[in-house]
Amino acid sequence: MKGYKNVVCVLSTLCALTLAAPIARSQENEGAVQVHVVITNQAVRGDSEMTALQQGDVKVKQGKNFLKVTQLIPAQGDNTALQMFILIDDTLDSRIGSNLNEIRDFITAQPASTVIAIGYMANATVQVVQDFTADHTLAANAIRQPRGRLSSMDSPYLSLISLVKGWSQQNVRREVLMLTDGLDRLRGNQLTPSRLGPGYGSVYHSMPTMSPDVNSASEISQRYNVLVYSLYAVSVGRAARSSWDLQIGLSGLTKLADETGGDCFSLGTSSLVSFKPYLERLQRNFDNQYYVVFQARAQKKAGFQRVNVTTEVPNAEIAAPDNVWVAAGK
Repeated sequence: MKGYKNVVCVLSTLCALTLAAPIARSQENEGAVQVHVVITNQAVRGDSEMTALQQGDVKVKQGKNFLKVTQLIPAQGDNTALQMFILIDDTLDSRIGSNLNEIRDFITAQPASTVIAIGYMANATVQVVQDFTADHTLAANAIRQPRGRLSSMDSPYLSLISLVKGWSQQNVRREVLMLTDGLDRLRGNQLTPSRLGPGYGSVYHSMPTMSPDVNSASEISQRYNVLVYSLYAVSVGRAARSSWDLQIGLSGLTKLADETGGDCFSLGTSSLVSFKPYLERLQRNFDNQYYVVFQARAQKKAGFQRVNVTTEVPNAEIAAPDNVWVAAGK
């Protein structure tokens, strides 16, 4: 993917944005490995006032057992560093043009501790038009109108996988905002045995469920601590006029967001009249995020472990990844 060599160079100059509070990755004691995860404190009742979480307010459960939480670090002050990658689907309808100014305004309003990159999804990869930069005006100006046409391999999930694999790891928040309808045209048809019997061979049918690449995109995002958000936007082509396909696309985006600790902003499969209220909700999420450091049970091999992050603080609900990657025990 063009531009990633420059990304590493840019990030190396942003050492001031790394976490001030240490996040340990090594074993603290025998049989335990320290893991960190980014969580979002969300209000149960809409946009009501949020209560700041304190040490002891967050619990991490694995199965029936509670894991020891060693640190709860607000993503504020010296710890506000955020890398945000905005991904725009190049198949989007040109009518999204009026909403792009709202994206630009959102970018220029970001704090100095946020670095932003812009990319366009097509052919199962990402065309980076702006590497990570703290110059928010530069990032905003890099946004162009989507091409509004189909490529030979349109899959927002494969594009996301390609992005995350090339993203240099840092001890900062790493979050993606995707503008897409979630349609996976690459996997749009599936070959299945004919229901009429063996003599009829196999036939192609429209995908009955969401793309299998949703799971892959979710897993690699969780593996590398990337939270995925999406703004639902309508694309072009025949599939974009199919209520069945549109619902499958939205389901994929929702699943991806839920499992990574992000959010999917939509009005069903209808076009959003304005992105502004949803971008305000996204900013509210950014403003109420924390690093949670806890002790996971060490296994012989590194791998995913299912955890559940909760709180009993009134009117608070935690959005967090469903799984964490735990290094092998020594």
